[in-house]
Amino acid sequence: MQPDVAIVDALQHVSVAKIRHTIHKLVSFHTRSTLSMMDADLPQGQGIKPAIDWVTAQFDAYSRACGGCLVVKHTSYTQMPGKTGYLKRIPGPTTITDTYAVLKGTDPAQANRVILVSGHLDSRDSDNFDSHGAAPGANDDGSGTAVTLECARVLSKMRFPATLVFVVEDGEEQGLFGSKHMAEQAKKWGWQIEGVLNNDIVGGDTTPGHTALQDHSVVRLFSEPVPANATPQQIRELLMLGYDSDSPSRELARAVVNVARSYTEADGLKNDETQTAALRPVMEFRLDRFLRGGDHYSFNQEGFAAVRFTEWRENFHHQHQNVRVENGIQYGDLPQFVNYPYVAHVARLNAASMASLATAPPPPADVKIVVSELDNNSTLKWKAGAGAPSSTHYWIVWRPTASPNWTREIPAAKLAGVKNGAYQASADGSYTATLPISKDNVIFGVESVGPHGQRSLAVVPMPTR
Repeated sequence: MQPDVAIVDALQHVSVAKIRHTIHKLVSFHTRSTLSMMDADLPQGQGIKPAIDWVTAQFDAYSRACGGCLVVKHTSYTQMPGKTGYLKRIPGPTTITDTYAVLKGTDPAQANRVILVSGHLDSRDSDNFDSHGAAPGANDDGSGTAVTLECARVLSKMRFPATLVFVVEDGEEQGLFGSKHMAEQAKKWGWQIEGVLNNDIVGGDTTPGHTALQDHSVVRLFSEPVPANATPQQIRELLMLGYDSDSPSRELARAVVNVARSYTEADGLKNDETQTAALRPVMEFRLDRFLRGGDHYSFNQEGFAAVRFTEWRENFHHQHQNVRVENGIQYGDLPQFVNYPYVAHVARLNAASMASLATAPPPPADVKIVVSELDNNSTLKWKAGAGAPSSTHYWIVWRPTASPNWTREIPAAKLAGVKNGAYQASADGSYTATLPISKDNVIFGVESVGPHGQRSLAVVPMPTR
């Protein structure tokens, strides 16, 4: 994919200084514990409430700078306590508040398509129930909040056919409560979310001694293997077809990998505050880190494609720890351990992914592979996605069944000139393509492509007779 010069220009404006300022400001609230929302005895300027107010003010400022292009909102509810699971982390009725800004798409036919970026605002120390102690949350998740805000600042200067949403969530540390509420509301509002980019612990810890095994040239990218909302019958079918690594979330991760090749791995993409912005996403074939979870999963449960970005090697002395020095070791999630240029690289990758997906046409619909008879050729059928512009064309991608990423691709229209290949575009917006490749040996996908090369998520074909 050739980089879009407008997106390249926007990425140049991602600022290390802005990110540093954001993280230090978030730390200045002393604690951002979700439970502090209910406290009346905190000193002025401490707690989650003033932090929410500050984030809201940042979104408002970005909107004023772009002539009111952002609609800034909150969605809140009261989480009641319980005796099981995460509910035990809520000692009493607690207000959960998500803050978000919407950059509405310019194409009425595509404006309901949504690409969303998120980070969580809340922090904690060693004790989940301590709403007064210092909980700086510089990396977890000041870094993800900074990425979200920087994406909003930079991308609000542009316009896209689809809609971008920038979300700062609450209640993650208590049990993903804020993201669960946001995902449920998005479903209720009818948002057609094509991708959620969740950033949590993307600060690239720089502790001396820890950095020997840290890698600031990569970021982990987690995604679910099969959809969380799939029925048992659907799961059986996906496993039978070999689609256990082809959920929409996994295709979103592959799309981010493809975007990185054009934007954040490219030589010469520079910023006046950093060296070459080289960052490579590494696909982790897991929903999340081992036996752990994050806000992207809330969106998965509602049927949305969602992935998680996390630094290569976490430092657990700086997560969920009281600030202290013990046996010569500094504990606590403090800002001096954040690699700010690294966070800027992660912000560029998120911004490039959002911009590319929002510029691309909608993914193809009703993608099928014909299985009416045994054949070493493979025939694919699909329809144009809802609202797809007339300029949309299509690419077929494929990979060996054991390969993690797409390895081959061809514009569907070129199959008309391939031996044993065929291509037909019908006036009703349906398409048929035949490839001289056995469906037994590869996994296929179909992508929508815009006139400037921006590509949608790939959609794998389901069998049809």
